[in-house]
Amino acid sequence: GIVFGLIADRFGRVKALMGSILIYSVFTGACGLSQNIMQLAIFRVLLGLGMGGEWATGAALVAETWPSEHRGKALGIMQSSWAIGYALAAAVTALVLPRWGWRGVFFVGVLPALVTFWIRRHVEEPEIWIKSAEEKKRLASRAGLGEIFRRPLLKDTLVTTLMNAGTMFAWWGLFTWIPAYLGLPAEQGGIGLSVVKTSTWIIVMQVGMWLGYVSFGFICDRIGRKKTYIIYLFAAAALVIVYSSVRQNSALLLLGPVVAFFGTGYFSGFGTITAEIFPTRIRASAQGFTYNVGRGLSALAPFTIGALAKGHGLALAFYLTAG
Repeated sequence: GIVFGLIADRFGRVKALMGSILIYSVFTGACGLSQNIMQLAIFRVLLGLGMGGEWATGAALVAETWPSEHRGKALGIMQSSWAIGYALAAAVTALVLPRWGWRGVFFVGVLPALVTFWIRRHVEEPEIWIKSAEEKKRLASRAGLGEIFRRPLLKDTLVTTLMNAGTMFAWWGLFTWIPAYLGLPAEQGGIGLSVVKTSTWIIVMQVGMWLGYVSFGFICDRIGRKKTYIIYLFAAAALVIVYSSVRQNSALLLLGPVVAFFGTGYFSGFGTITAEIFPTRIRASAQGFTYNVGRGLSALAPFTIGALAKGHGLALAFYLTAG
């Protein structure tokens, strides 16, 4: 993802976005051709490079295309595609897996490559990036990733990276383990709801997430980025505490989408905030770094929550994600 940020700043948002989608699609298809676990792991890492690049280049492209008064809405809608894609993936798995097996599911992941043909024909580089590129060329500027580690941007880089790492740690720690928490039998520390093992449950949760993503954009354009971000974070933390304390099945099922609404919606703010903090000449590089370093650090979340749950149970372990 960091590499594609650099490419986007140097060669253009559209080219970098097309490249990241192609890499993601090709190596998703390659996963379906893997013959052993090592090959599958390698292909998964490579598709992850494309996946990380999609966010950084896409966020920069959308942020630079829309005016500030509508930027939050645009990025919220962009971010909401995660929930749509997640729900579609669940539906594809339900339809394809029983008929064509796990390889067929990966082969469906090649289809996004077709989007690059539409992007090439219909999506233009943002005017603000074109002007910035011409200015860099005229002044022979060598602006690069190193600029975000120098004043006056160093503080913003550290704060946004830690902010994203913390929120992504909480998200992966919570939502990775919620299905296990609700689906495991009571004697194993769970609730025993079989519905969470179905694609229907995943789709219902994604509805809450989608609404959270989109609503954040509209609200932050109205009352401000920082205020909206703080409201969503505190609401998510409070709801996680309540969610971990409830034992009634109906309450858990009803609270789930609400937790997803606030516990996911704030991600729409990250793209908006970073887009407006960092200058055009290094915007995609900065977004790629702050997003993907945070994403890498958050990989520890499922293991941390799982280890804590062994000794104290998942309900108590979830309190860590609220912090």
